[in-house]
Amino acid sequence: MPDLIDRARRFARPYRIDRGNKFRMRDIDPGDCGELSAEDKPRAQEALAMGIEAIAGLQDRLYAQDRWSLLLIFQAIDAAGKDSAIKHVMSGINPQGVEVCSFKAPSEEDLDHDYLWRCMKKLPERGRIGIFNRSYYEEVVVVRVHRALLGRQKVPEELLRTRTLWKDRCRDIRHVESYLARNGTVIRKFFLHVSRKEQDKRFRERLEKPQKNWKFSAADLKERQHWKEYHEAYEDMIRWTATPEAPWYVVPADHKWFTRVVVAAAIVDALAGLNLRYPSLSKAQQREIARARTALGMAERRDRARGR
Repeated sequence: MPDLIDRARRFARPYRIDRGNKFRMRDIDPGDCGELSAEDKPRAQEALAMGIEAIAGLQDRLYAQDRWSLLLIFQAIDAAGKDSAIKHVMSGINPQGVEVCSFKAPSEEDLDHDYLWRCMKKLPERGRIGIFNRSYYEEVVVVRVHRALLGRQKVPEELLRTRTLWKDRCRDIRHVESYLARNGTVIRKFFLHVSRKEQDKRFRERLEKPQKNWKFSAADLKERQHWKEYHEAYEDMIRWTATPEAPWYVVPADHKWFTRVVVAAAIVDALAGLNLRYPSLSKAQQREIARARTALGMAERRDRARGR
């Protein structure tokens, strides 16, 4: 396990953004595969399987220790592979210890509260893993690109008349994440960085392959017209909210097999850094277990004597 953890840390490190002041989206190639190539795909799949097994073991200790919680946030442009990354990387986890929340358009009840409210209700309990498939970060991306959405949020008009609205929201988010980190919620955020060419290829697959038709949405094509605005908003989002306690991983997403390995490696690294262990038993608990073993042994011997 120590060797696996060390490899996971080295593998995920190039894509981790701790401080975003110098971050530029163009510095990360969506088609990057690190030191791997297409020929290494089978080896990468083996590494993913090992990562999934490690996450399962670490999650078991996280649940048993009941001190920390882990919040994983996934953001991306359409067709970047968020759903499949979550599905594959978390496939070995005990479902009792994890909850996936997919945030769509806010409801009327949501709009009667601040924009963080609906996500705060879904934060993971101690000992559990929470996954946000999209999150409060939509408020500094989608709402920024489509500013008309602000009008539905019922925020007093005078509070919106500022040139620093998005930077102010990101500052608030930083403060909330800092608060959560100081109270035992480990936060890791993933932006799946797909190229426009690869997005176009995946959209075409949704149109041409019957088994993928259900994924197609005309709205996705409309959003594609705002590619530049979305990239600017995502770049600022990462630049203004990447911190050592709640880092972003900007993960190349043109090759899904590589994306999944990076995400798994980052999760292994996060959990391994918590010194997770099974709770120590008190002397009274140890005596109770010894009595239970004795009782079970006696019952077993009786059953054998009776020919059961």
